[in-house]
Amino acid sequence: METLSDIGLIGLAVMGENLVLNMESKGFMVTVYNRTTKRVDDFLSGRAKGKNISGAHTVEELVKSLSRPRKIMIMIKAGSAVDDMIETLLPHLDPGDIIIDGGNTHYPDTNRRTAYVESKGLLYIGTGVSGGEEGALHGPSIMPGGSKAAWPFIKPVFQAIAAKVADGTPCCDWVGENGAGHFVKMVHNGIEYGDMQLICEAYQIMRDLLGMTADEMHEVFVEWNKGDLDSYLIEITSDILSYKDEDGTPLVDRILDTAGQKGTGKWTGITALDLGIPLTLIGEAVFARCLSSMKDERVSAARILNGPGTSFNGDRKAFLNVLKEALFASKIVSYAQGYALMKAAAKESGWDLNYGGIALMWRGGCIIRSAFLGKIKEAFDRDPGIFNLLLDPYFREKTSGAQAGWRRVVAAAVTNGIPVPAISAALCYYDGYRCEKLPANLLQAQRDYFGAHTYERTDRPRGEFFHTNWTGRGGTTSSSTYNV
Repeated sequence: METLSDIGLIGLAVMGENLVLNMESKGFMVTVYNRTTKRVDDFLSGRAKGKNISGAHTVEELVKSLSRPRKIMIMIKAGSAVDDMIETLLPHLDPGDIIIDGGNTHYPDTNRRTAYVESKGLLYIGTGVSGGEEGALHGPSIMPGGSKAAWPFIKPVFQAIAAKVADGTPCCDWVGENGAGHFVKMVHNGIEYGDMQLICEAYQIMRDLLGMTADEMHEVFVEWNKGDLDSYLIEITSDILSYKDEDGTPLVDRILDTAGQKGTGKWTGITALDLGIPLTLIGEAVFARCLSSMKDERVSAARILNGPGTSFNGDRKAFLNVLKEALFASKIVSYAQGYALMKAAAKESGWDLNYGGIALMWRGGCIIRSAFLGKIKEAFDRDPGIFNLLLDPYFREKTSGAQAGWRRVVAAAVTNGIPVPAISAALCYYDGYRCEKLPANLLQAQRDYFGAHTYERTDRPRGEFFHTNWTGRGGTTSSSTYNV
């Protein structure tokens, strides 16, 4: 009797191949399928040779090779291709079978697909997978959501292949229904945008203001990776800065300063705008990539627009210490904003998200993995209902202690014409969040003046709205109150 595979996987790009090899190494038998069947044959005769992996040249053949309930993971480009693949699979599957989308899918699509697949009597999982090629092969962070009835069947596979933290806990657990898994992955990617931009701003300050070489900066990042900033992104930054081109020149100096993006950071910012959450740091990180892509325009502008020259006459070592503090404080703000967005989305969608558990899922395998995430778990253990991470005693102490240096870094950058959109946005958010009285009273008066949009009064209960005939010509009619 033919042995049936534990799981099938569709899509043999690098992530798909590496996940299959990871699954097989943990004792699971896998059947693979790719629309271009030559890739199946090449994989079986190459990286998968001699392993407990079989291939299929048709979807029907793939489905017949799987044990029940059938579990099929799709690792293809997000968008209409996923819908097309679902339609291709449905006629061959039986009630209770499970379709898993492991791509970078926008979470509203997963909401829709979960409902659709469930209406056909099947189960659907939309899961975030973070860690890049190496993570997929050796252990990624996995964030599954969708049909909860499917979780007991995919849990043994996902938790076996996921990264593990020091105590052996897998960086994978159930996130929530519908698109919750892909939503959390989207926020992860938005925070990743923020972390990377913050590091790049620190790098530019070191390079352009302090006049440091790549080798000198390498040493700084090696040192920073031993303390509060201990993280994968700090670690790889130190590696990048030490890497030499064929002639011994730092390779980083020869890489064109135009950054790409795949859209998840943009989705995070758009969702924040939809939910009314000030995700200012991640928004600036996305726009910084957009600005970087305008290379030819920037080169022309540099010849026309004036700015200050850079000059630093202070103690470099002391300034590097406050730069480290500013970077860490800004990182705290980025995560505080990201978690505020998750809380708002959970309320909107009816998800019961485990915020401390999400931090643990991010502690290993994923791109933003860091020692810092353990502190977020501790914050939610202390107060599961905390409004904002900045209010937690640990993070409050860290940001308060960093304030003087944080302000000094932003002031030095502005004075010397060095753009620090993410670090300065973080500080502005911190100051705005701690400000008891913002100037929105004037803004609301302006809205009432030109549009009769009404306002609330400090000497009356909340929820009562008033309109003033500011010019004597407007009458008493007012607009309805609303928030977009």
